[in-house]
Amino acid sequence: MKIVLAQPRGFCAGVVRAIEIVERALSKFGPPVYVRHEIVHNRHVVDSLKAKGAVFVEDLQEVPRGAVTIFSAHGVALKIEDEASQRDLVVIDATCPLVSKVHNQGNRFVREGRHLILIGHAGHPEVEGTRGRIPGTVYIVETEADVGKLDLPEDAPIAYVSQTTLSVDDTRAIIDALKERFSDIIGPDIRDICYATQNRQSAARELCEIADVLLVVGANNSSNSNRLREIGEMAGVPSYLVADGGEVDPAWVRHAETVGITAGASAPEALVEDVIDRLASFGPVEISSLSGRTENIHFKLPAELLDDRRRRPSARQRASA
Repeated sequence: MKIVLAQPRGFCAGVVRAIEIVERALSKFGPPVYVRHEIVHNRHVVDSLKAKGAVFVEDLQEVPRGAVTIFSAHGVALKIEDEASQRDLVVIDATCPLVSKVHNQGNRFVREGRHLILIGHAGHPEVEGTRGRIPGTVYIVETEADVGKLDLPEDAPIAYVSQTTLSVDDTRAIIDALKERFSDIIGPDIRDICYATQNRQSAARELCEIADVLLVVGANNSSNSNRLREIGEMAGVPSYLVADGGEVDPAWVRHAETVGITAGASAPEALVEDVIDRLASFGPVEISSLSGRTENIHFKLPAELLDDRRRRPSARQRASA
């Protein structure tokens, strides 16, 4: 069996940064460190951080007053920041810089007097965080059909932004539908779309040209991982999303000469290796990799984690001491 690995695959710069933020916070402040929502959508990553002392919560009411608290890479609404301030939490923001860029774009468009449309999946943490940082109504559009349901005049000033885990290819049809309906519409340049999402999807399409079966390593609740599996299916290649090697069914690859493997942006390389080991247990394998793009992007860590000073009590804590 030939195994061909996509390039790039797995962790993106935003995920690497988010995980490092939790690890550095644990090292600097000591456990427990609280994290609102999964830092990234991968159970193995979350379980590893739990073992080191991270405590994951969905509601800030679960966090003791004054505790070190990290916001996940998906970003949070302003009301969450306000709640953290009221509880005197020591907040470290792990929001991906590319998500923050969408927040800034959305606010700029609203200040210019435009109605804002957010292309994305309703209920996704990133979408909810973005909507919660922009004043006024934010219209969520998931499909082309949703464009026709928008209760806005055709000549209304419109702007759009996109969830970062969607690629140019994911949003092109929706953007075309928006431009067809509205006469005064603007949006971010194609270069502002998340590089990692686009690169991984392009690599998956390339992989599907030679693979008999596509295995995508990632979590069920990972938007970008699910999209990689969908890309394989759309290309006519049997495609499966697996959390690790233990989920690989030998029947999937019994007659496959070439198995392609890729991984979502929140899946560590160790899980890819676990899938390879699983396939190797079925018989001899030959491993190669697509040439693909090399990603050399790195995001800075928050300033509070770049020095050796331990946490100082807040003004409120000093007053109550």
